[in-house]
Amino acid sequence: MNTGAVADLHLIDDLIERALTEDIGAGDITTDAIIGEDRKAQAVWVAKQSGIVAGLFVAERVFQCLDKDFKWMPNVNEGDRIAGGDVLVEMEGTCRAVLTAERVALNFVQRMSGIATKTAAMVKMLEGYPAKILDTRKTIPGFRFLDKYAVKAGGGSNHRNGLYDMVMIKENHIRAAGSIERALELVHRQAPGIKIEVETTTLGEVEEALQAGADIIMLDNMSTETMRQAVIMINKRAKTEASGNMTIGRLAEVAGTGVDYISVGALTHSAEAFDISQQIKEIK
Repeated sequence: MNTGAVADLHLIDDLIERALTEDIGAGDITTDAIIGEDRKAQAVWVAKQSGIVAGLFVAERVFQCLDKDFKWMPNVNEGDRIAGGDVLVEMEGTCRAVLTAERVALNFVQRMSGIATKTAAMVKMLEGYPAKILDTRKTIPGFRFLDKYAVKAGGGSNHRNGLYDMVMIKENHIRAAGSIERALELVHRQAPGIKIEVETTTLGEVEEALQAGADIIMLDNMSTETMRQAVIMINKRAKTEASGNMTIGRLAEVAGTGVDYISVGALTHSAEAFDISQQIKEIK
């Protein structure tokens, strides 16, 4: 996986710097009192569960912030499926760096691997269907580019990155404009040529969005049967996105309606941390 496509490295380094400052503050009192500056350590990261790994390249940069000569030797690649007991990484550096950077580094990888693992489980439920799993903007502020990278590592697809790269006309926009048709008219006037998605909750709104020329029609919080009728009505004249209360148990049923996309906010807003343990093997 191309980690360089995540974002400019300075964004990652800025996030790491803030995380380390938050955790270390004026200094790691415990480690600095017990461990001499010259002592070295070898350690490993061991997976405690099965799933998809993501974010190891971020962890490497965390450790290297505290030890520029830190040796980081991963045994797996980004997006690999791993099993409990697998040694993900071997590392060597100053003992202080190994201990002080541990929690920050793990926080990044455990969150990102948790998102990737959850995404992969949902993608698996869609095997045999053309529908794709999409993420949303329901991400931790400041972490969106890493959250969305983790979704891709798990086999999902990214929706818009922010408010700047795609138009999504939602309920309150429609209320402010007066109608779906008027909302699209205003957007076309302000930003001609940009892709437009419209949120709908009824078949009547679906028809209005279709007639107004929406590129993507979101079928929000609809019953499975209503979604099926909407897909038939749209008849491939626009892309369709199912959204709202998408649990893993409902995915296959929703995909069976023929929608193009299924967006799942829980991929990022309710991610469970992936269980990884850091174990020191030798201190010199």
